Amino acid sequence: MAHPLDPEDRVDSDRTSPGDLSQPGGLASSAQPFSAPSPSQQQLSGTGPDISGELLQLVLNTPTVETYLDELVLIVQRVSPVIAGVGITLRRDHEMLSVAVSNPLAGVMDEVQYKLDQGPCLQALSTGEVVSIDDVATEERFGSYTSHALAHGVLSSLSVPLLVAGASVGALNSYSRETHAFGDTVRAELITLAAQAQVSLALTLRAAQQSSIVDQLHTAMQTRSTIDQALGIVMTRQRCTATEAFAVLRSVSQSSNRKIVDIATELITTSTGSSPQAGRFEM
Repeated sequence: MAHPLDPEDRVDSDRTSPGDLSQPGGLASSAQPFSAPSPSQQQLSGTGPDISGELLQLVLNTPTVETYLDELVLIVQRVSPVIAGVGITLRRDHEMLSVAVSNPLAGVMDEVQYKLDQGPCLQALSTGEVVSIDDVATEERFGSYTSHALAHGVLSSLSVPLLVAGASVGALNSYSRETHAFGDTVRAELITLAAQAQVSLALTLRAAQQSSIVDQLHTAMQTRSTIDQALGIVMTRQRCTATEAFAVLRSVSQSSNRKIVDIATELITTSTGSSPQAGRFEM
């Protein structure tokens, strides 16, 4: 998903990566120096009750799935200063989408994998298993993905599958500018956080699905109401039953290759001079 670049995230003229998107500190002694983090990027003390409570508050206080996921990746990035970017991939209609990224670096790395149809993110999603790359320079599993990662300064990564109702629906992807950045402690924290996020994600997706179902019911009710109004007009004109009136509408629909609801809407509009009355639907 597209995110506008903040001034500090713009590409430097002497680098191939989208700006210095990493944070200070890290596990590797040979790591490049990092710029100082903003207060919102400071390392959290762990993935205990504080983060669990924060995730719960996200579910309760965010009105949309998009807002929830945007906030979630920022929480994940604050787990450790070795994390340079975080992205969430979800599978929808057999397509992979970056539904949230903490900064442009994460978005670029996710999109590279979609285009190549290979990478740690896609493997985690397809297998339902955690996929770790300790050193991109020596990684041999993902073909040309590694050269793209190195070009953007990514030296290690961790992708954790997101499971809903036992099925892998996405992946939580963390990228670092250091090799071996995701040691036992950081790895365990990210896996724990992903497990906690799965519960929140399941609730959020369920709410979105229910909202979609309600919208579909509203549409179905409106369609049914329009057809019923048209049936009344046909029954009055031709002095026939509702079944016979529906057969008339269906015949016109088939002969004109148009939907019955469109035929009904046109009949109502030409007969009454106004659009069909909205059907009532209450939850």
